[in-house]
Amino acid sequence: MFELREGSCFPRVLMGVNVGLALVDGIIAVLAFCQLIRIHSRNSQLGWTRQKVFHLLIGSSNLGCLVYFVLTLFAACKGWQCWSNSCGFSLMALPKILFFAAFLLLLSFWVDLCHQADDEDEEDEGSFHEALLEKTFSKRNSLETDSHRNCFPLRFVHIGSRQRIVILVTVVVFVIMVACAVIIWIGMGKNPIDSAVVARVYVDLFAIAILLLGGALACYGVLLCLRMRNVRSERASSEMWKVAGLSVVSILCFASSSFVALLTDIPMLYHWHQQRLNDVYTSLLLILYYFVGSSIPSAFVLWIVRELPPSITANIREEPTTLTFVSDGSTSLQHPQSWTTAMSLRNQFGFQVQISRASPI
Repeated sequence: MFELREGSCFPRVLMGVNVGLALVDGIIAVLAFCQLIRIHSRNSQLGWTRQKVFHLLIGSSNLGCLVYFVLTLFAACKGWQCWSNSCGFSLMALPKILFFAAFLLLLSFWVDLCHQADDEDEEDEGSFHEALLEKTFSKRNSLETDSHRNCFPLRFVHIGSRQRIVILVTVVVFVIMVACAVIIWIGMGKNPIDSAVVARVYVDLFAIAILLLGGALACYGVLLCLRMRNVRSERASSEMWKVAGLSVVSILCFASSSFVALLTDIPMLYHWHQQRLNDVYTSLLLILYYFVGSSIPSAFVLWIVRELPPSITANIREEPTTLTFVSDGSTSLQHPQSWTTAMSLRNQFGFQVQISRASPI
């Protein structure tokens, strides 16, 4: 399909790496979307839960990477002029934005869990009605939504204040990316705009944001582990290892991809103009930037959240899936929260907690 003549397409090694990365991203995208469909089939009446949103973001990000790698090969061989400018830049940046949004959303949930004591007012408004990717939900409005929400309803149980910040940050990053793409497009004409410099500035700023995100996930992961180690249970130990593993994977993978982006031109490989490349060196950097920096964290998260939530009918028949918080006074609260949320309240307020079969991640 592709000619492998010198100066025509990517070198054979780079082409093989691109095909391999495309296959990996395609597999991850298929797994994410298949799991999303299975989850929705079990609790379609609840609308768009956080677990579904997380699978959607990861699946869409990897699908975007698949499209980018495939089109990169065609563009290199066919000599698409637009690809070396705004088109290639946009398709390179968009999957990364979705990936960034997914893990920024994860960070917002961890921040909620760590700072729940400071956000008790928000909790009363319902910001913790649904813990991070939890598998149990409250039974409400099931009869009203059964007749007119048949396929992926656009309804969220609740969007907390920090999750709104995530949406705002994602929109801002997307707007910046579109603005850079427009400037790069304008730079194709006869003007003093250097498209490569514009792309370089965006890539560097985004790499710094990814590096900071990895550091924040590592810090809050440590805080969560310190809280969870005080809970003596087999489930607490299992969840603590999940959080610890995700923290380590995040900081290592994000740091590696960020340094590759800051120190090399690998993210701008779409701008390749038949220059001589060190095939092996460039291939290793591609693997480090895309596979280690994106594919491994995505696959690790999908593995952690692989369990399906209980069906709606099971939740209606039995109700051991709620947490009861009994304060030292006379009031009591019942919220279907994760065990980590309950543990946080227990350590800080001395509440007595009855934990059901729920998992934060």
